Amino acid sequence: MRFQLSLAFTLVLAACASAHATPPSEPAPAKPEGRLIAPDPGADLPVWTYVSTPWGFETNTFFVEGPSGLVAVDTQFLPSAIAEAVDRVEAATAKRVVLAVVLHPNPDKFNGTATLQARGVRVVTSAQVAERIPAVHALRKSWFYERYRPDYPAEAATPEVFGDATTTLSAAGLSLKLHVMGPGVSAAQVVVEIGGHVFAGDLLTNGHHSWLELGLLDAWRARLGEIAALGPRIVHPGRGESGGPELIDAERAYLDFVEARVAAAQPHGEPTKAQLMAIRAELEARYPSYDYRVFLRVGLPAVWRTVAARD
Repeated sequence: MRFQLSLAFTLVLAACASAHATPPSEPAPAKPEGRLIAPDPGADLPVWTYVSTPWGFETNTFFVEGPSGLVAVDTQFLPSAIAEAVDRVEAATAKRVVLAVVLHPNPDKFNGTATLQARGVRVVTSAQVAERIPAVHALRKSWFYERYRPDYPAEAATPEVFGDATTTLSAAGLSLKLHVMGPGVSAAQVVVEIGGHVFAGDLLTNGHHSWLELGLLDAWRARLGEIAALGPRIVHPGRGESGGPELIDAERAYLDFVEARVAAAQPHGEPTKAQLMAIRAELEARYPSYDYRVFLRVGLPAVWRTVAARD
């Protein structure tokens, strides 16, 4: 399945030199089933992790268990995935999901919003993230809708706006600090802090290549500095396993290496295919176990333009 997805997504990215290109159609699995990972026994803050199938880009949704319910962090790429995740975690805990937070304006974070709202779940994000969702949805719909329908939202997500500045919310017997941050992996970002745990979305990955679509390396590193300044004990990435603050250092090192390899090519103008392939080969050699190498097809040209613009 992962090979099929990677091949299809490669074709999508190649086709999307035009924002309105339609990717080749591929049948969806008959019954997608992700993984629900229980928290460690005796954890100070029980955090359940749902990981979607490769069809849904192995996206993490975290369910933080409070005394009176569950809080979801991010809403999945496919509505079917978030529906399955909620069914399974509610059955496992005998508690209801009462709140969900969308961390940034990418479809694997916001696409499940309407599905949760239809179940009576309050879904929130910052004004900055909400403002950017319609344009991102329009582009990604042109990439993905035909291939995933009917399991892809036709309309843009409309989460509730909690404000445009860092704030604290209470839900499920938990206190959540919602940090409103600037651009990085996306043009706007929310980071959730709960009792020493920080949920960072795709600002952090573990064992996967990063989504470098915007090429905003300096801003991204600034966000990592802000996350580190929170002093988290546990950080939860958009893809891959959760871990300690060392994941912040690993992400920074990854961004630095990508930038260094692009800079070594002395970028100017638009990159050639051969130049991009050479840089990609260096990254794959440096990170041989990292998944979603296909993400580099979008990320490396963006980083190239960023580095070239500094000259």
